[in-house]
This record gives sequence, structure tokens and C-alpha cells, in this order.
Amino acid sequence: MTIALLALGLNGNVKAANLSTPAGDKQCPALLDHQFQRLQDEKPVSLCSFKGQVLLVVNTASYCGFTGQYEELEQLQRQYSAKGFNVLGFPSNEFGKQEPKSNKEIAEFCNNTFGVKFPMFAKSSVKGDQANPLYKQLTKATGEQPGWNFHKYLIDRNGKVVGTFKSGVSPQSPEITQAIRRALDAHPITK
Repeated sequence: MTIALLALGLNGNVKAANLSTPAGDKQCPALLDHQFQRLQDEKPVSLCSFKGQVLLVVNTASYCGFTGQYEELEQLQRQYSAKGFNVLGFPSNEFGKQEPKSNKEIAEFCNNTFGVKFPMFAKSSVKGDQANPLYKQLTKATGEQPGWNFHKYLIDRNGKVVGTFKSGVSPQSPEITQAIRRALDAHPITK
């Protein structure tokens, strides 16, 4: 069963996306078969709505030395979104308590300071036993959990992790941009 979801970005623009029923959808890769609340209004969104896309999943924080990466992540979003790419942001307060703000405050900060429009989700844990279900699966799939804010996982269109990048790797680095292009080119969108 497929329904349409209107997903609001942080700026309030409406963007249509297909949303499959979250629980037990055979078409949804297991890695994406989770639901999270949007950062700005805490409305639930199924990650199944991103199936068939290349995703860069990033744990974020407002008071980190890497916070400037928001701007580069937004550039990636703008550059590759038409080809079926999305950045997914997951704020976390686990590393140095660098994300103490409320979800609403984080959304306002990201939008007002960096113009973030890519999908962001409510603050959650990203490591250890308390990690949200997506991050538990990412850690299991890669053997690597975030060591700090702005750790990145690249997921291909089939829902498989095809790359991990530590916090210090710039989103605009050749290492990341080439990996994104390879994942996009492996299964290009046909019109």
C-alpha cells in the first residue's frame, strides 16, 4: 500500500514524496524501515519515503567545531537532490554536550544560520545501547559507530551502506563527492 506524504523542509517549502507503509513494507529496505519525528514540528516521517535514493546520514550538533559542515551538507543537497540524493540530519547531544537545544531551537538555528533545507529529525542518541534504531543498524552494518559529531554514512539506492566518513572529512571533499556520484551513477534515475 502506497500513500503520498507531503514533507515540509525546515523552510516550510512543501515537497512531495512517496511514502510506503512503514511497518513490514517488503519494498522498503530494512535499514530504512523506521519512523522518526521531523525536527521542526515532530511529525512522524517514515524513512521508507527515501527508498530508492542515495542518502548521506549525519549526526549533527550546533556547538561543535564541525558545525560549519551544515553549509557544505546543504550544498550537497542542492547539487545532487535532482538525481535522487538526500542528506538526513540527526542531532545528538552525546559528544561534548554540544547539542543542548530543543528541537525547535535546533531547527531555527540550522535554518537561520546555515539555510538548512535538507531533512532533519528530532534529537536522539546515535551510539551505544541508547542509539536510535537506524544508528544501531548502521553500527551493526559497518562495525563503526560515530566517534564524534558529523560522522557520515553513505547509503545506496538499495538501502546498503557503501561508505562511512569520520567527522573531519569535509562533505565537499573528493572522497565524499566521488562516493556520492558513484552511488548515483550505479543506478541512475530514469525518466
